[in-house]
Amino acid sequence: MKPLFYTIILLFSAQFSSAQELFVFTEPASNMPAKSLGFRNMTMIGTGGSNNQTNVHIMPEVMVGFNNKWMAHVQGFLSNVNNKFVAEGFSSYVKYRFLSNDEVHEHFRMAAFARASYNNALVHQDEIETMGHNSGFETGIIATQLLHKTALSTSVSFERAIYNNIDPKDAGQPNSAINYTFSFGQLLLPKVYSNYQQTNVNFMVELLGQRLINSHKSYLDIGPSVQFIFNSVTRLDFGFRTPIYSNMERTSTNLYLIKVEHNLFNVLKRKKK
Repeated sequence: MKPLFYTIILLFSAQFSSAQELFVFTEPASNMPAKSLGFRNMTMIGTGGSNNQTNVHIMPEVMVGFNNKWMAHVQGFLSNVNNKFVAEGFSSYVKYRFLSNDEVHEHFRMAAFARASYNNALVHQDEIETMGHNSGFETGIIATQLLHKTALSTSVSFERAIYNNIDPKDAGQPNSAINYTFSFGQLLLPKVYSNYQQTNVNFMVELLGQRLINSHKSYLDIGPSVQFIFNSVTRLDFGFRTPIYSNMERTSTNLYLIKVEHNLFNVLKRKKK
């Protein structure tokens, strides 16, 4: 039993030793470890939007790693509507890793993902966002390259709003969009990895864009962030996202993010009879 336990620990820490691949604003092509369970809470504070108020969104999340190919998330949405927090909806997310070329200190992976969301919030922005604003779905492809302490990742997806509590003046706006991202991550600390108890410090810069289909409206945001990983199981992220350019009406233009995550490994192992 002990050799198996230590093997699991080492595999899990190896996943987190490449922690610069755990991006803050986007998901990588890699999955969480098999038979694992994760709990995450993301708080986003937005300013400078069309409604001239500070918008706070809280998104608790449960994540499950079924095996090395499949994982799933379930996420809730709460926000400070009328100066009080209310539950607005939820989403489910699934990712399938279909390609993995692994070598020593590097790998290339590709995955397909899909998200379906329900949200009862009043929509009054051009931007389509099924993580916290719109009801609808998103589906796409992710590719991630890890090169020792550096990770590069890109994605492209189709997103569609299929139902919302639409502001009447926005009833005719486009309901479909193409999203694209590019992420860069660098492991800063530790300089030499020796055990899974070392704190990892990662710096990241991410580009996130959207173009509405059948519309001239689009945006491109930049999101620098810093990430801390403790004992290979607990993660703390701080990020800031702001437009490089945008001609969309958006709920928030500047976005501050705080994300806390804790993972439990091997908890879904089937008991022997």
